[in-house]
Parts: sequence; C-alpha cells; structure tokens
Amino acid sequence: MNIYDQQKHNRRYTWLIMFLFILFFAFIGIGFDHFYNRGLPIGMVIAIIIGVVSVLGSYYKGDKVVLYSTGARPVNLLELKERQFQNIVEEVKIASGLPMPKVYIIPDPDPNAFATGRNPEHASIAITEGLLNRLSRDELQGVVAHEMSHVRNYDIRLVTVVAALVGAIVLLSNWAARSMRWSNRGSRSSSSRKNGGGAALIMFAIWLLFIILAPIIARMMAMAISRKREYLADASGAELIRNPNALANALQKIEESSAPTTSIKRGVAHLCIADPLGNSFTNKEGFVANLMATHPPMRERIYRLNKMAYLYPVRDADNKAQNISG
Repeated sequence: MNIYDQQKHNRRYTWLIMFLFILFFAFIGIGFDHFYNRGLPIGMVIAIIIGVVSVLGSYYKGDKVVLYSTGARPVNLLELKERQFQNIVEEVKIASGLPMPKVYIIPDPDPNAFATGRNPEHASIAITEGLLNRLSRDELQGVVAHEMSHVRNYDIRLVTVVAALVGAIVLLSNWAARSMRWSNRGSRSSSSRKNGGGAALIMFAIWLLFIILAPIIARMMAMAISRKREYLADASGAELIRNPNALANALQKIEESSAPTTSIKRGVAHLCIADPLGNSFTNKEGFVANLMATHPPMRERIYRLNKMAYLYPVRDADNKAQNISG
C-alpha cells in the first residue's frame, strides 16, 4: 500500500469509526429505554445527541484536548534547544512537502513524543523535555520524521479521533452502569422478564454484556490501530530523512528510560512514539501481547530500522542499536 492509498484508507476508516460510534451510543440508549424507561425514546435521543457531539468534538477539538491533558506548551524560541527543535521540524517539513505543524514541549523528564490533529493543515507535534535533553540532533530529527510521517499518512486524524471516542465510550458505559444501580431496576426489569420471558432476559444479558465489554473492546481497537501504524511511520520517517540509524538510536535511548511518562495518560498512550505507561506486554510477542500492547516490540522496530540502514549511507557512526537484535 503506497502513501496515497494509506491516506485514503485512513480517511475512510476515520469516518467509519465515527459512524459506528454513533450507532453504539444509539444502541445503549435504545436498551436503556426498553428496560428502564417504559419504551419512551428519551435515552436513545440523549445518547445520539451525546454521540454526535462527541464525534464532532473529537474531530475538531480532539487535538486540543490531547495537548491540554499532557500539559503541553508552545516552544520557547529564546531557549537554544527548543529553537533547535523548531528548526528541525521546519527542515523535515520542507523535506516532506507538508505545512508547518504547531510545535509543543511537554514538561516531563521521560523521553517521548506524539503528533495529533485532524489533517496536515491542523497538525501539532509535541515532545517531552526529557526527549529534547537526551537526544542528539540527528536522533531528534529521526523522531520528528517519524511524527511527520503520521501527519502525512493521516494517522493523526484516525488515532486522535479514536483516542477521544474511546474516552467517551468509557464515560457512557460508566453512566449506563450507574444508572442501572440508581434506577428502580427491580420492578421494571422484573416486569420485562415476565412480559418477554426468556427472550427478554437474553436480550437484557446481551445489552448488559455489551456495556461491560465496550470500553475494553474500544481500548483494544485503539491499541491495534497504533501498533499497525508505528511500523509504517518508522519506515517512512527513516526514508524521509534517509537515515534509519538516527531513528533507531533514538528508539534505543527511549527504550533505555525506565520511568513512565507521567504527563501522558492511558487514553492517549497509543498516540506516542513509545509506550508511556511501561506496559509489560509492549516488549513481548505472541497473541496476548498483540492484544494488550499499545506499541509493537521496540526490539523489533529497531531491528527493522537497522536492516533499512543498508539502503542508505551511514551518517552516524555511533550506532548503539545495531546489535539490539543479538
């Protein structure tokens, strides 16, 4: 799949996810009306309104929510390292042919980075202070190229929307669960079972199970989307600056950091270049790890970049990651 096919795929996939999200809200509302509200469509109407508002909010304001949640601030051009970071973003922007993204710094000592936004014209790239202080110029350029690849591939729209909608799904499921405890469940659900018999009981069980599993499924979907796109962003970012070693070295230094990125919360972990939560599944392989990890194994990512390095002239002789696969 080339870059243009990937962009089209991500655009279609984003709209499909938003549509399915509205259907999910409607399903929760219909079930609530049927079992607790005597068939009146109040819950469905409220749920659909909340769903539409959440979808529009995630599309147009999701990036701002993500940046605010991490405490990100604009770069200070009076600071030498932050001005250098701005210059690197401008260089990679020229190489990629994309508009200049907004640039932010996250006050966190752990090295990490992410890109967000709904399209290249409204993109933002944020890195932590730890990343800025720990990486060399070439390594920082590799990280920026990785994030610009997310922008170019329209990964940022898809992943930002998913991040915002996952949070909304969790909130709605919690609201539905609490409403069941607060409502007069005994009389209403008992009458439903008497009137509908076993079929009504089965439908209620399915609806209840859906509420319980929806947040888990949504998070797993977000993690799967992130894992698939990290490999592509690594490869296209290395190709963009023609220096796979730079990104491999950067990933190695990020991997060597043992502290979690406390400024980045669980709901936006899949946006980052590396798992900010220290998930034990991230560096494992197998079916369970593939389901639970937000990112592919760092060892495998570095190994693939080192293999790519043979296609380009070596610009950085001090490559600590070349033997990572051994």
